[in-house]
Amino acid sequence: MTARIVDLRRGILEKNDLLATDLRGRFADAGVQVSNWVSSPGTGKTALLEALLRTAIEAGVSAAALVGDCATDNDAQRLARSGAPVRQIVTESMCHLEADMVSTHLAGWDLGSLDLLIIENVGNLVCPTAYDLGEGTRVALLSVTEGEDKPLKYPQLFHSADLVVITKIDIAGAVEWDREAAMAAIRAVNPTAPVVETSSRSGDGVSEVLNRLLTPSPQLQEAP
Repeated sequence: MTARIVDLRRGILEKNDLLATDLRGRFADAGVQVSNWVSSPGTGKTALLEALLRTAIEAGVSAAALVGDCATDNDAQRLARSGAPVRQIVTESMCHLEADMVSTHLAGWDLGSLDLLIIENVGNLVCPTAYDLGEGTRVALLSVTEGEDKPLKYPQLFHSADLVVITKIDIAGAVEWDREAAMAAIRAVNPTAPVVETSSRSGDGVSEVLNRLLTPSPQLQEAP
């Protein structure tokens, strides 16, 4: 039974990888930079994404978002206030997005008109890690309220990240955030990914995140 489960999972991932490869080609042909945002629930991912979409529009960057949630389109409605095109993917209890979901929800969307597409994955630090969505950049988010050792507890996600974003730095003092310990934990599992500290309230770091997402991967990989 165990071998059968392993084979089934391998088959699912192989199918997903083929679809992701196709998506990556479509994104490249369209000239759009695509990022996949992964975090635990409550990290402030949606708030930061809303701030980033507004910043993009103000800078003349054509940006859009695909939003994944187990239920409701609340986040999509919220992000649409930025003025950017937004589509919701309701997974109906699935803990992650898969490449076929992304492909389906891109139907009728002119990717060539976009500079940046952000895929906001379902709030989960484990399941999304195994699924390639055709993204050029995987972003792992960590809030100051979660604890400095989160990268050590979920090393697969942070190891696979092209960019690590720390959120809610405006309340770092109030929650006694130990920045040095957090950086050490991140570097223990990913020595090279850039780390950007942000606040969706103050706007700190938002423009830097935007610029890094618009930068081709080799430059993005350079640590600050």
